[in-house]
Amino acid sequence: MNTFMRFFRHLRHTRAAARAAFPPATLLAIQACIGAGETQHRAEVRLVIEAALPLGAVLRNESSRARAHELFSHYRIWDTEENSGVLIYLNLADHRVEIVTDRTVGRALKRVDWESVCSTMTRSFADGIYHDGTLEALAQLNRLLALHFPQTSQHKNEISNRPLML
Repeated sequence: MNTFMRFFRHLRHTRAAARAAFPPATLLAIQACIGAGETQHRAEVRLVIEAALPLGAVLRNESSRARAHELFSHYRIWDTEENSGVLIYLNLADHRVEIVTDRTVGRALKRVDWESVCSTMTRSFADGIYHDGTLEALAQLNRLLALHFPQTSQHKNEISNRPLML
């Protein structure tokens, strides 16, 4: 896609549109789903929703994947005791779901697992079903993480479960 078209697509996608797709009730349900999952596994999950990239990033042709890595670092998702952080990044303007993991989780799960979680979201999002699609994908992710990182003791919540809306 050419940079000019992408620039205007990102310019059109506003925070208001993101809030319409993810209203407060949906954000609370996501937070509860992440919290419930973290009672079953030792990983730390954070969801970040961004309506559009900053326009400077679009002009630099920054990918959603690069932005996800930047946010993974910025919000210190990597800074967990077991190196078990997971960032799910949603870029609504680019219609992208990116998952970035810390090394322990990245070694345990396979690419096909991540692609399946992303596909669950993108299929639902294409139909405008943000609430159920996100919760279904998080439940899928929680099952995978519980399989590889089962809860063994009282796990301290190291990263907020509250989704971030940028």
